[in-house]
Amino acid sequence: MDDQACPRCKTTKYRNPSLKLMVNVCGHTLCESCVDLLFLKGSGSCPQCNVALRRNNFRIQLFEDPMVEKEVDIRKRILRDYNKKEDDFNSLQEYNDYLEEIETIIYNLCNNIDIIGTNKRIEQYKKDNREVIQRNRTRMGREEIELEEMLELEKTQEELRRQELLNLEAEQKKKKAREKEALIDELMCSGKDANAIVNEFAVKVEKLREEEKQLPPPPKPATQFSSGIKFGRSADHQFLPVPKVEEGPVYIHERPVLYMEGPAAPPVQEIESRGYMAHVRGENLTERAGGYRATYACQRALLEAMQGLFHGAAVAN
Repeated sequence: MDDQACPRCKTTKYRNPSLKLMVNVCGHTLCESCVDLLFLKGSGSCPQCNVALRRNNFRIQLFEDPMVEKEVDIRKRILRDYNKKEDDFNSLQEYNDYLEEIETIIYNLCNNIDIIGTNKRIEQYKKDNREVIQRNRTRMGREEIELEEMLELEKTQEELRRQELLNLEAEQKKKKAREKEALIDELMCSGKDANAIVNEFAVKVEKLREEEKQLPPPPKPATQFSSGIKFGRSADHQFLPVPKVEEGPVYIHERPVLYMEGPAAPPVQEIESRGYMAHVRGENLTERAGGYRATYACQRALLEAMQGLFHGAAVAN
């Protein structure tokens, strides 16, 4: 997006690294400074298409193509009302027709096709399905609340486990520090052999390492999708195992039996030795790489010619 520029002031991101391009419902972009200038008098219209705009509808452009921003905005707005599920239909065909109608509406609005008729169509749908729309909105809100509670619970469990691991690591560090201090004190004050003291310390260090290996692994980081929702894996929320697909018998190729109604064509070696290829265009490197050989075409032509002669002889008899 470094080569993009504001269509009004022509400022580019290369000349102004802090440039923020903003997009509105019409799909045309303006930089943040031009947006502020546009609404100095309280109202403004798009400099490119003269559509009346609102200041609070401008948002920072996320995609390189502003038309993608326009489609995302329209799709969100349409799906707030066209929120029926497959369970709301009697058959799969009706549900597919409903999805196709949604895509047609979004396409018309994105490409400025029959805007007035499309908006009337949307308003009529809202009027006819007001109760269903409200019920599905309530259901979607309840599902979002449940999802947020589950994510919050998972986040809390991960935080507790992380804190527990930090406490165990801190305790291990304290043990190592105490063992080192005890080793230094024993070497300084004890009358034992230094090698024996060091060997005893090595045994203790090895025990500490074994205890560290037995510590539980750190929690796996959550996976963040493009929607912003993070999904992780905890001990209480395990995914179902992937079902195993039972494979059928191994396919064995059997050479097909061809019933030829004519004399057999000469083999490839005979075609090359008898000079048939003198009248056939040879294959180039591209054709050869694809597995094509000119001898195959010549052999097929000879086979078809011989079959024609056979049928002609049968008719003459």
